[in-house]
Amino acid sequence: MANTQEAAQKEHWTKVITARHKLLDLHLRDVYRYRDLIMMFIKRDFVVQYKQTILGPLWYLIQPVMSSVVYIFVFGRLANIGTDGVPPLMFYFGSTMLWTYFTSCLTDTSNVFVSQQNIFSKVYFPRLTVPISIAAGYIIKLLIQCALLAVFYVYYVMRGAAVRPTWWVVAFPLIVLWIGTLGSSFGLIISSLTTKYRDLRLLLAFGIQLAMYATPVVYPLSEAPQNFFWIFYINPMSAPMELFRIWTYGAGSLPLDMLLVSLGVTAACAFLGLVLFVKNERSFVDVI
Repeated sequence: MANTQEAAQKEHWTKVITARHKLLDLHLRDVYRYRDLIMMFIKRDFVVQYKQTILGPLWYLIQPVMSSVVYIFVFGRLANIGTDGVPPLMFYFGSTMLWTYFTSCLTDTSNVFVSQQNIFSKVYFPRLTVPISIAAGYIIKLLIQCALLAVFYVYYVMRGAAVRPTWWVVAFPLIVLWIGTLGSSFGLIISSLTTKYRDLRLLLAFGIQLAMYATPVVYPLSEAPQNFFWIFYINPMSAPMELFRIWTYGAGSLPLDMLLVSLGVTAACAFLGLVLFVKNERSFVDVI
């Protein structure tokens, strides 16, 4: 009996897993402890996506280039929409690059409970590591596209194009963080709903297509009609898209109140998304 008590006193647990009972008990420290798992997810997704392809990561460049060419023809030539003096290829490529990053984070995160149900139902780890790895993994794609954008930049500057970056261009990672947070936050909110209502995923695909035209992606904010300007205030993606052009190309303008509204919406969506995601991860297996 004495030996049993001594053995119990010597036991020391390095990790204790307990149920979450508080609404705001997000356990973000656990995410940091599992940072190696995040890197493993990033590597897994990258390898699986392009393991049996011919061009591999070159698809990261082909898609936005082809989209930019189409936008130049449709919106630049047919619709005759201006680009604030920025060369059309640079304008549309940069816009497509950022918008694709946003929609990729949104779409993949919104489907995380369904796509990862086999892992979530068998192994314990902080579920937030998966959405974080999705947003971080797409940064690799974004960096490759930024390299091509830099090539375009040098080419057009040598040809005398009127593009002048500001010193704020060094803060470009903040815009990436902003857009990634916004896309992932919307995805977390939607993922909490699609566990019960699968048809919302169809609505999401349709909504993303409409949202692009309500965002200054294929046109600058200066070309937006004034009577519909309120749409761009309630659309949180308008501010980072226009701010990117101001910092990178030295073209465009952004009202301060629109910037503040977008930052406020991003913070609110991030908080709501985390709370809903953590709440639903406890019972999603029973629903799915």
